[in-house]
Parts: sequence; structure tokens; C-alpha cells
Amino acid sequence: MLRRFYQNELIEAGCDEAGRGSFAGPVFAAAVILPKKFRHPFLNDSKQLTEEQRNELRPLIEEKAIAYAVASVDNDEIDLINILRASFKAMHLAIAQLHQLPQFLLIDGNRFTKYENIPHQCIIEGDAKYASIAAASVLAKTYRDEYMQQLHHEFPFYHWHSNKGYGTPAHRLAINEYGLCKYHRKSFRITDCQIELFD
Repeated sequence: MLRRFYQNELIEAGCDEAGRGSFAGPVFAAAVILPKKFRHPFLNDSKQLTEEQRNELRPLIEEKAIAYAVASVDNDEIDLINILRASFKAMHLAIAQLHQLPQFLLIDGNRFTKYENIPHQCIIEGDAKYASIAAASVLAKTYRDEYMQQLHHEFPFYHWHSNKGYGTPAHRLAINEYGLCKYHRKSFRITDCQIELFD
């Protein structure tokens, strides 16, 4: 059973990211403020859910949330500032878009760069422990998956419609055959050989 809140005195937003370990595409992050009575039988860490369950949860979260926002940082900026900073920046951008400013942030993971003067708490595997982080994980994951589906049409041979940019065998084989494209993260150690880039 997921805990509803970390504390009960301040307005709390859960934050999580998706796509941090991917070879290609942006990193997405979401911030969600849930009402106190929000419950759903299979709300959990998005990685533990099926695609159908995530897609069923997303409109419910968006409808019932007091506030939610989703933001992303693209692969070029990831290469420029590194994936950890890009993940934090995506979370900051999502928090900034909330129409109600939270007073406390619950962050999935063990590190975070402070956002303005809002206190926060990092929770390892928080998306499997707190409802608001789980809700944020579902939004970040579904929005990113949707985006990678769109990129798939531009470069279908990487199979992003199924692997979402992660380093699956099919994706690695395609990189070996076609090289990297403009959406790949060049700072990641995807391949050890020198390869030609698509524009």
C-alpha cells in the first residue's frame, strides 16, 4: 500500500523522471499534487505497471490531481550539462509549471538540487512508496513514451516504438548498422567505435 503523504502540514508535490538511462531522446519529469483522498488499486511505480495500466491511470491522475505538470530536457542539453543535472532541470521546469506552488517536494531518488526555497525530501525507490511520486512516474513515463513513438516515425530502424530509446539488442544492432542520429545522446558510451552521425 502506497503512503499518501510524507508529511501532512504542507502542500506536497511528488516528482519523478523518466528516460534517464535511455540512449536517445529527452529526459521527462513530472510533478503532481494529489488530493488527500486520491486512491487507485494499481497506482505504483510506473515500471511495475503494464502499458495499458499506465495509460488508464494517466487521465485519472490528470483529472483528479490538484495540480500536475510535465517537462522535458532534450538530448542536446543532456550532452551539454550531463544527465543528472538534466533530470533535476526537468523536475524544476515541471514544478515551475504547476498552477499551485507546492510547499514541500517529495523527490524520487537519493539526490536533488534544491528548487528555490522549497524544502524537499529524497526517497530512494519513492515511486513504489508514495502515491504522489508514483503518479508523477506514470505521467513522466507515458508522456515520454508518447514522444518516443513520434520520433520513431522519423527513424523507424531504431525501433523506438518498442524500446523507447533504451539499449535493447534491437536498438544496439541498429546503431551498429546505421550509426547514431541527431536524437542520440552523444555523451553516453553507446559504442566504442567511431561512427557517422545523421543530421
